[in-house]
Order: sequence, then structure tokens, then C-alpha cells
Amino acid sequence: MKYQQLENLEAGWKWTYLVKKHKEGANVTRYVDTSEIDASVKALLALEHEPTKVIEWIQAHMSPALDVKLKQAIRAKRKRHFNAEQEHTRKKSIDLDFRVWEKLSTKAQELDATLSDTIEYLLSEANKSKNANKKVDALKKDLSSLLDL
Repeated sequence: MKYQQLENLEAGWKWTYLVKKHKEGANVTRYVDTSEIDASVKALLALEHEPTKVIEWIQAHMSPALDVKLKQAIRAKRKRHFNAEQEHTRKKSIDLDFRVWEKLSTKAQELDATLSDTIEYLLSEANKSKNANKKVDALKKDLSSLLDL
């Protein structure tokens, strides 16, 4: 396994995920009766700083329908957590206007590349163009100085 599982850390993530789902209105418990739901959610909310009890609560009360989604969310969170430790794997974000993103996306499709690769390509092309313009300007200067003699 590439990413180490840290039980206490992941229990906190699971607690946060379940509380968020509950606040969004989803039933995070396996119960149908509202009094049982309320009691088990109240117990969950009280377990914020007790990771081992959160795992026990999940085994005893969590809805089976939520099991796969919880595992996927935790797997993604684990990947982001460990990738964030190193600069080159940390996810970065940039703010683009929609029209700029659209043009960049079109160019990426033309090049059959990712957006990151396309940005890199465009920057290198801009640098090449800048260097070529400098050489042309230098040649023009040299030529004009030769003709002025």
C-alpha cells in the first residue's frame, strides 16, 4: 500500500465526514426510527476527540449504504494528506476566468495534453519567441550599424 493508514487521524476524518453528511440531511445511521437516529447521532457528536470510540460507533450504528462512500472519501483524503507533505506532489490551484480556461482547454485538446502540460508548453514557446525576437533585434542593429558605415 502506497499510503500509510493512521488510525487516529483517519478516525477524525471519518467523524468529520459523518457529521458533515448528517448536517446535509443524510441519515448516517442504520436506523429508521427518528428517536434511535437522534440518540446515535448525539452519541456520535460527543465522540469528536475519541478516535477509538468513533470506530466502534461506525461498526455499531453507521448505515451500510454509507460504507463504500466513506471508504472512498477516506482513501481520497489519505492520498491528499500524504501528497501534501512534499512540494512536488502537493496539489496547487490557480484562479482562471472561464474564457481563459476554455481557451486553455481547447489548446490542451489540440495538443492531446493535460492543462499543466499545455501551460508549460505555452510558456516555453513564449520564451523561445522572446529569445528569437531578441536575436532578430540584435541582427537588425548590427546590420543597420554596418550599413551606416
